[in-house]
Amino acid sequence: MRVKAHERGRLEKLCRNITRPALAEERIEMDSQGQVRLRLKTPWSDGTTHLVLSPIQLMQRLAALVPRPRLHLIRFHGVLAPNARLRARVVPGAPAPEQGEQAGEQDSGEPSGPGRIGWARLLKRVFYIDMTHCPNCGQGKLKILAPILERAAIEKILNHLGIDAQAPPRGKACMPGADQAW
Repeated sequence: MRVKAHERGRLEKLCRNITRPALAEERIEMDSQGQVRLRLKTPWSDGTTHLVLSPIQLMQRLAALVPRPRLHLIRFHGVLAPNARLRARVVPGAPAPEQGEQAGEQDSGEPSGPGRIGWARLLKRVFYIDMTHCPNCGQGKLKILAPILERAAIEKILNHLGIDAQAPPRGKACMPGADQAW
């Protein structure tokens, strides 16, 4: 889903959707024995309206819903299947180079397969930060040589520039039932 910056209502709706809990709080309650009672949205065919689980059983069932890392959740069939003979005819190829880019030039040094967009172009697209032109004159062409990944080197550079190398502290999470800004 794509939301423009000025569409605050759609952005709020998207944020509420992606931060939704796995279960609605009003459907869960603890009984006197410490068991969790989960009220079902609709009764099952055998008439069951509630599930009674221990807290550990509930956590096991919730954990089973979390997909394993790097597991594809979408399966494609027919011409969209990975090894389909006609796939090349229906799946778009590599994106055409934008203005000012050479056909063989890569903007990030990382491999660019079909449909893959380099991180420099994504920064330009999302945050309007052009990593390929000089920020001082706007005319010179910049070339990305390599990312800096060592923490010590990053801290040394940021300290030299007078920028705080420590990340800001995390904010506290809202307590259940507390008034929220929306």
